[in-house]
Amino acid sequence: MYIAIVVIAILIVFTILILSVVTTSKAYTIKHTVDPLQEENISDPSSDHQPRQKEQ
Repeated sequence: MYIAIVVIAILIVFTILILSVVTTSKAYTIKHTVDPLQEENISDPSSDHQPRQKEQ
């Protein structure tokens, strides 16, 4: 009885291990890209921000 539980537990552990390795290796094969910055943000980074109002 105990042997069957240990065998099932080991099978579950190996299944999760194999799935995590497959998922991780698949994630590393995807080429990640970064969008280029817009020209207006490069020339004046504060152009889209408004100055803070001082609290009174």
